[in-house]
Order: sequence, then structure tokens, then C-alpha cells
Amino acid sequence: MSSIAIITARGGSKRIPKKNIKVFCGKPVIAYSIEAALESKLFDEVMVSTDSEEIAVVAQHYGADVPFMRSAKTSDDFATTADVLQEVISEYEKRGQKFDTMCCIYPTAPFVTEAKLRQAYDKFINSKAEMLVPVVAFSFPPQRAFVVRNGLLVYQYPEHINTRSQDLEKWYHDAGQFYIYDIVSFVEKKSKGKRLKSISFELPETEVQDIDNLTDWKLAEMKYKIMRWDDKNE
Repeated sequence: MSSIAIITARGGSKRIPKKNIKVFCGKPVIAYSIEAALESKLFDEVMVSTDSEEIAVVAQHYGADVPFMRSAKTSDDFATTADVLQEVISEYEKRGQKFDTMCCIYPTAPFVTEAKLRQAYDKFINSKAEMLVPVVAFSFPPQRAFVVRNGLLVYQYPEHINTRSQDLEKWYHDAGQFYIYDIVSFVEKKSKGKRLKSISFELPETEVQDIDNLTDWKLAEMKYKIMRWDDKNE
């Protein structure tokens, strides 16, 4: 079974300039994704999909392949991750290369490690799922959320006002780090607009951080240092 890691790294970040190659705890943030993929030894190919020559140079320095540049169509603000993955798969097929599974890794995911990738990949392969999604539990029960209606603060779900926290169903959100796919299922269902049959891979809140602005960036660096400290002292 052959597998490819695709790191999606578009240039032109507006909120954090040069976000995908900005130095994070000592090295370009994209380097963490590349190194985790390479060190996991799961993939026959570790490539970066980018429209930026500068990102391509950094990616290649850290060991990733950049066999072709991303098209203008998949480089604008409206292109989805799925569009980018489809383009990569199609381009490899034109070159005579086909893969059974793929792992999309975001370039700003320093919490991804080779160990997490191996654990997630093993879970995926041993399941009958078409996709694996890393998730993190909401730290506060969403069932207790407030909303403002007609100027008043009210419960969104009043039926849970007196429900004990331990009796509430655990809710999750996308960790925004990586995804694993069965490629045949991905291509077939994407063309039909259908959802893939997915399983979860739960991550701790201390190792998840969206990075959309500089405050997020600082929080991510703090969490990363804690994670590395914990790893060294286990």
C-alpha cells in the first residue's frame, strides 16, 4: 500500500505575513510538518503544494519534494483544501504515480509529531473508514452556551440548564492539523459532493491551537514548549 503526505502551503498570508515559513521556536513553522512526515516513515512521498517560490525553497531545504507548483485556480481565497488535494493527486497520476492513501498536513501544525502520525495511521488502516480526522473536545460544554436575543442573555439549549456536566454528551471540533484519506473514496465522493465515512483521533487541548493571528502564534509557542517539556520529562 502506497501513501503520500501532502503539505498545503499557500503563499500570501494576510493576517500573519509569510505565516507558513515564519520562525516558530527556532525554525520555520512548516519544518515541523515536513520533519514529522519524514520521520514517521509512513510515506512514499512527502511533498509540499505551494504557489510560492520562497516556500518551495524552504520546503526543499527541510527535505520535502516540490515537483510542481500549485495552479492559480487552487491558490486563490476560494479554493478549498479538497481542491488542492485533488489537483495534487491528478498531477501525480499524469506523471504515472498513484497512491492508495494520503495524509494532508497543514504547514502551521507544529504539534504534529511522527508518533501521532503513526498512531493515527494505524487506527485508520485498522478501521473500515474512508477518512480520519484529529479532533479536540470543547473545554466547556457547548450545551451550556449563551446567546443574545432581543438584547437579553439566554441559554441556547435551555433543556440542559440543570443537566450535570458529566451527563452531557462530549462534543468535539476539528483540531486543524492533519487528515488521512483513502484516495479512491476521496476522489469518488468529492465528485459527487458526498461526505466521507470518518473516524476520530482525539488530541489533548494542550496540543491544539488555531493560528490565525499573532496572539494565536504566541499561545501556540507556549503550548509547544510545554509539550516538549512534558515529552522530555516522561
